[in-house]
Amino acid sequence: MSHSKVLLVTGGSRGIGAATAKAAAREGYLVAINYVSDAQAANAVISDIKKSGGRAIAVKADVAREEEVIQLYKMVDRDLGRLTHLVNNAGIVGRATRFADADTKMIKNVIDLNVTGAILVAREAVKRISTASGGKGGAIVNISSMAATLGAPGEYVWYAASKGAIDSFTIGLSREVVKEGIRVNAVSPGLIETDIHASGGQPDRVERMSPLIPMGRAGTADEVAATILFLLSDQASYITGTNVRISGGR
Repeated sequence: MSHSKVLLVTGGSRGIGAATAKAAAREGYLVAINYVSDAQAANAVISDIKKSGGRAIAVKADVAREEEVIQLYKMVDRDLGRLTHLVNNAGIVGRATRFADADTKMIKNVIDLNVTGAILVAREAVKRISTASGGKGGAIVNISSMAATLGAPGEYVWYAASKGAIDSFTIGLSREVVKEGIRVNAVSPGLIETDIHASGGQPDRVERMSPLIPMGRAGTADEVAATILFLLSDQASYITGTNVRISGGR
């Protein structure tokens, strides 16, 4: 077990998180995912990984809440061993609307999960991965969004702001922990076919926005997962503090 690569993928029950968890298991990682409410979707991912001979666990945890983040890591420590890799993926967009009409509670929920939650998850990961605290070193990939650059006007301005925070956080953290054996990078997916659009009240968003993409189509969760897996791997050994756009040229 001491040579195992142990990966946590937050928000791993669907979309990019699920695709990443499955791809990582195929590469030999021991995988933990968390979910907030959809146990069925989370268990389907775990079952899929186990069928192909991998090892994985699902833990119910709201990573916007510190006590649940700490509990999540205790479960990973106990069931899989000391963490070596993190994909900081859990995130929500809120309901699409003009900014002036945005509900305060919704904005707070997005910031609590996408910013505070991601930072807390990364903090607990650093404590385990850092060679300064007895870890083996490893890598963190934060999931940002092209929204941080494009601003998402008329739809999700607060979400774009939350991902701008992740971009800054990635740069700062990467420089702080680079001498402790941890590489920290981000990916910024553009328009990707996942159910996050329906959750924001725009189930037709992929179809509507695809013509705006230079490549003429939305990306897939598997395409994003492939880039994340590269950044986690030793092939990316000289890459840290970098943000890779996965956006079909947008």
